[in-house]
Amino acid sequence: MNEPQQALPEQLMAKIPELPWLEMGTGFLVGLAVGYFLKKSFKLLLALLGVGIILIFVLESQKVVTINEEGLAHTVAAGSEQFKHFAGFLQERLSRLSFAGSGSAVAGFVAGLKMG
Repeated sequence: MNEPQQALPEQLMAKIPELPWLEMGTGFLVGLAVGYFLKKSFKLLLALLGVGIILIFVLESQKVVTINEEGLAHTVAAGSEQFKHFAGFLQERLSRLSFAGSGSAVAGFVAGLKMG
């Protein structure tokens, strides 16, 4: 009765397609996860920013609010700089990984940015 239970993981492993991620090292996988998350979060941030700006434009057209365009441009530029700083921090931190090689972590980060 134990044989079918022991054979089950082998059957499952045989059905899993060969994924290149299963052959990668820890550093690459950590970098991949961080890069993918960073790009997805940036896209989400841009979507929310776009909805907010459109909402402000609609409210301005209805004469509910007044927009200070210089302030809006400064706020967007400051947010962009903060995001660049955060991305640089993550890349620098990944390059200092000691458990698996920093080169593979940075390569994984770049691959995650491409995939995201």
